[in-house]
Amino acid sequence: MTHAHSDHATPGSQRYLCSDVGKPVLAQRVHAEAEIEGLPYGKATTINGVTVSLHPAGHLLGSAQVRVEQRGRVEVVSGDYKVAPDGTCAAFEVVPCDRFITESTFGLPVYRWRGDDETTTEMLAWWGGNRDAGRTSVVFAYALGKAQRVLHMLQTGVDELPGPVVVHGAVKRFVDVYRDAGVALPEVDTSTDGSRKACKGKGLVVAPPSVLGTPWLRKFAPYSTAFASGWMAIRGNRRRRGVDRGFVVSDHADWPGLLDTIRATGCRSVGVTHGYTEVLVRYLREQGMDADVVPTRYEGESDSEKEPPMTTDDHG
Repeated sequence: MTHAHSDHATPGSQRYLCSDVGKPVLAQRVHAEAEIEGLPYGKATTINGVTVSLHPAGHLLGSAQVRVEQRGRVEVVSGDYKVAPDGTCAAFEVVPCDRFITESTFGLPVYRWRGDDETTTEMLAWWGGNRDAGRTSVVFAYALGKAQRVLHMLQTGVDELPGPVVVHGAVKRFVDVYRDAGVALPEVDTSTDGSRKACKGKGLVVAPPSVLGTPWLRKFAPYSTAFASGWMAIRGNRRRRGVDRGFVVSDHADWPGLLDTIRATGCRSVGVTHGYTEVLVRYLREQGMDADVVPTRYEGESDSEKEPPMTTDDHG
């Protein structure tokens, strides 16, 4: 398993191999009887004569690239990855290889990320303005990975948060896993009568996008809404989401990150999966590289021509 997002990690198998850091995350995804083996980053094991090792992907807690080697040939499957470190997981590691299988979720030149510090400042200012106006601040973020990253950004971005924080139950179970792994996160409550009263009009709610328009969310009214996602780099996506603000926070590599990573691996061949596969393959071929599309069932995130999935536990 490269990581525990639902398009990559699904129940049904009897045995799973993932990074040791990712074991408690994956355990939330699969049936309780499944055997999960954790492998430390960089430690090799042998499966049917093939040497296999896992290396940090920087996507979310426990995410890994899979390195396989046989008869001197090395191939690396990236899964989903992000090259900029963010403090919620091990930083991405470049793994030299002959063939690199890369995602292309944000494989268009328009996608170029800013630093987290600037985005954190914007989120805190938005929250403070809402508090002064008597509105609850609501950030929609996918329950695994993105929500914890947003909370970490806010926790480390200021000495004292503008108000209390409430999270949806789907977010809370992974907050506990991240905190147990040593990730700095603020104190959070789940939605109870007392926490809603304390939060309403001045606090922050972090919830999956699927709660938009539900009775659960209306209990925090009046509120202002925001969505944290790489898709917010395109203004029209915010409008289609029906939110007041969009904060560009992505757990995937942007266009420069994809190209820099491919070059850094020193690979002679590139396979491109889930995302803007044809665009990236065409560009790489124009640069003289051997590149092809590798069909998979992985979704990454839906592209901007399709509405990103409104689920409680996918990625953004």
